[in-house]
Amino acid sequence: MLEGFSGASRIPELRRRLLFTAMALAVYRIGVAVPTPGIDGQALASFFDAASGTLFGQFNLFSGGAFERLSVFALGIMPYISVSIILDLLKVASPYLDELYKEGDAGRRKITNYIRYGTVGLSIIQGFMLATGFERMMAPGGAPIVLEPGWYFRITTVITLTAGAVFVMWVGEQITERGIGNGISLIIMAGIVARLPSALSTTAQFVREGEMSIFVLLFILVVAAAVTAGIVYVETAQRRIPIQYARITRGRRVYGGQSAHLPLKINTSGVIPPIFASSILVFPATIGTFMPQFKDYVQFLSPGGLVYDILYVALIVFFCYFYTAVTFNPVDVADNLKKHGGFIPGIRPGRFTAEYIDRVLSRITLGGAIYVSAVCVLPTILIQRFNVPFYFGGTALLIVVGVAWDTIQQIQTHLLTRNYEGFMRRGRIKSRRGA
Repeated sequence: MLEGFSGASRIPELRRRLLFTAMALAVYRIGVAVPTPGIDGQALASFFDAASGTLFGQFNLFSGGAFERLSVFALGIMPYISVSIILDLLKVASPYLDELYKEGDAGRRKITNYIRYGTVGLSIIQGFMLATGFERMMAPGGAPIVLEPGWYFRITTVITLTAGAVFVMWVGEQITERGIGNGISLIIMAGIVARLPSALSTTAQFVREGEMSIFVLLFILVVAAAVTAGIVYVETAQRRIPIQYARITRGRRVYGGQSAHLPLKINTSGVIPPIFASSILVFPATIGTFMPQFKDYVQFLSPGGLVYDILYVALIVFFCYFYTAVTFNPVDVADNLKKHGGFIPGIRPGRFTAEYIDRVLSRITLGGAIYVSAVCVLPTILIQRFNVPFYFGGTALLIVVGVAWDTIQQIQTHLLTRNYEGFMRRGRIKSRRGA
């Protein structure tokens, strides 16, 4: 595989895509460092130091550190994801949206426009709530975070944060279209990875000062390595349903008769469920954080709490089934098999095949949902118990490993489609006739 990556630079199109992706992510990281006008940076930094490991730490993780600086990209990609969730949910209840999803490219373009408009509207709402919320907040020493509160600050902040969210959305779409990988997922991954060096330095400082023992650090590293290995193992696991194609005789030639399989991933939904679940839990909790009358509500939804973990697991399980149902239709698969003369041994074609595939998919989705929930919740509980000075739990590991794996597979696809042999050490694959 490393030989394949070393030869990726020899393919002009792949080289351009990789370079564009790297430059787009670099622009995003530069924008994270640009602060919103009217904010006392030192007071804001001390406020987030006191709030580390809470809901603010999680929100700051997904924004790549932009939230703790209240930079122009403080909202990050979360408004876009939230609107996407809303439209996916409305698809089930709205025949109009369901028809748009089935119209192909034209329908997807309309849905994309709806998501863009919704992102702008939601960014305006969230930007206004952040502006008014930070006006009321004070740093631990009593210093105000906002230098000059008022409508001028609120309007300026709303415009700045909305423009930043729209720009991040545009960067993600451009990466998907002109780069490598899913742009939205890569932006989230880049934000998480960018937080890792500072988190490691903070942890090393805690070890030097004696606030964390070396044995606890080794235990955390072992847990992280074990979770990463488990993610790679499950993400590559498949449930293969055997497929047999009927023999068709035309004159002297015989067609079909081959055996194949239908691969079903254990985790069909990928990293979407934890991202969607986090978005849903972060949004209402953010509203409550900036409103004193909802302080009790915020405490219930703090990461590591019992209520938060229960809701988090429930949402992950729901979105695992929901996203799998949206992206994989057993009826369509059964119809395609029937049209091409394929069948599952022992199962009648048509409706019975669809029911069998749906039954198998439901069972492995349950296993995938349990796996995703365990990966996202258990390391976070351990981190809370051992007072790790940063929020980097199983959700972050799942996103980083999952997105990196999908991106590598896309690179491999580009190489293989151009008959590149870097991933195949034995040379060309011989044809059946020449074997």
